[in-house]
Parts: sequence; structure tokens; C-alpha cells
Amino acid sequence: MERIAVFPNLDKKNSGEMLQRLIEITKKRNVDIVLPMDAAKKFDVPLLGCEHMDSIPIDIALSIGGDGTLLGVCREFGAMGFPVCGINIGTLGFLTEIEPDELENKMEMIFEKKYYIEEHLLLAGFVKNEEGEERFLFNAVNDVVVSKSGVARMLHMSLKINETQLIDYKSDGIIVASPTGSTAYSLSAGGPIVHPKVRALLLTPICAHTFYLRPMVVDEDDEIHIRVLSPQKEISVTFDGQKSFNISPKYEVVVKKSPLPAKIIKFADKDYYKTLGVKFWGHEK
Repeated sequence: MERIAVFPNLDKKNSGEMLQRLIEITKKRNVDIVLPMDAAKKFDVPLLGCEHMDSIPIDIALSIGGDGTLLGVCREFGAMGFPVCGINIGTLGFLTEIEPDELENKMEMIFEKKYYIEEHLLLAGFVKNEEGEERFLFNAVNDVVVSKSGVARMLHMSLKINETQLIDYKSDGIIVASPTGSTAYSLSAGGPIVHPKVRALLLTPICAHTFYLRPMVVDEDDEIHIRVLSPQKEISVTFDGQKSFNISPKYEVVVKKSPLPAKIIKFADKDYYKTLGVKFWGHEK
């Protein structure tokens, strides 16, 4: 291992302390650390900064924050192919693997390669214009949400899977989630919990005004086509709750599996169901 990229959440008050601990740990191992330049300047380590993180070779990445920070790194840099491990200084930290009191021990495990890499399905969102031309918008680890923008009324929506027209219905929107995202917005909207290793896509309507449309689990290779039939001025397409685009209702939103997965570092002492019990239902660690 030669270079670790560290992505601290600049808004978390404990990020600087965690970063300094990481710097001390890596010094003993003669491992290089590199940070985005804005983070390096904020935490007074400018010599560790890099203006273009996507232009240098990286062995692994560490996010310092919560699930949102980890998602952002996977979404922005997943195409580079390096695995990411999350250090949790947030609240839930469902996707992160390292708690603050575990940092030194878990970093030793990383140096000794005592971990495995779990590949998580990555979603790709596109918009298609009236001429059928498709334009890429963004990737998502958890979900792509098509919803009304502002205080607009309920949407009249059309849902098609591959070439099959499924249903026209009214709702506040729809969530297309990966199995990783099944425990996020989709869950609060009534969707099922799905293990990340299940190769599937989840469709969860938001407050659907019909008894005939319920959450669906479809094949990972299916393409989801969503068209808004309401005469709204703008429709919102949101990726992982962090990146949002306003588009014309004349356009069709297409969501499908990205060709490249998100790679997340995992340790053998924390399996998925144990994490569910600890984080969701308050079981002991």
C-alpha cells in the first residue's frame, strides 16, 4: 500500500482530530496520505493537499464523517476503482466500518490486508429528451428519487420497465433504490430491507394515490423509465439526497445499473445482520 486518500467532512467538528490520528498512524507505516486541497488547507496540512484527486493513483480511500460522506466519495470517485472505508463520526453510520475507538486497530488490519471488499451496485441516472437523446446526470449509491419540485401538487406519473408500460398513477414521486439504499429513504417510504449482495433494484412509490402500486423488487439489469405526465414547471431528480437536478416534465428519467460497482471495505467482525441489530434495533455490539 502506497497512498491513502482521506476525505474528511469539513462540517464535522471531530474531523480534524480524527485526521491527525490518521496522520500519526500512517507515519509509523511510511504510507502517504493525500487530501482534497480544500480539506488540507482547512486542517492546516497544505503539503498533503491535491487539487485534482481524480488524476493521481490511489490504493484505498478513507472517509471521515457519516454515511453521507462515504456515499459522496463512492459516488464521485467510484469509477476510479479504489475501495473506500468509512470512519464514523456521524450519528447512524450504517455503512461506515470504523468507530473512533477502533481506529488504530482497524488501520492495522487494513495495513495487513485483513479485510474484504464488498461490491455494491451503483445506480446511473439519465435524462432522455423528446428526440430520444439520452444524457447522463449522475451516479448514486443509495437511490435516485424523482419527485415534485417545491410545493407542487401530486404528480401524475408513468412507469415503464424496459419496453413494458407498467402503470400510470398519481403520487409524490418514486424512489429507485439499490439494495444498499434499501435502509435509507426507501425504507421510510415503506420499502423492504434488502441485503446488499442481492442483485436487484427497488422501486418504492412515495405516497402513491392507488392501492395497486406497491414497492417492487426487480432484476438488476432492468431499465426503469419514469415520465411525469403532470404539467409541472420543473421536476426534481435527486441522487443519494445530496445532488439534485431540476428537469422539464417533457423529459424521461432513466435509471439503470452502472457498469462499475462501488467498492466498500468490510471487516469480518461486522456482518450485515449484526450491524442491522446494533444500528437499527439497539442490540449490544
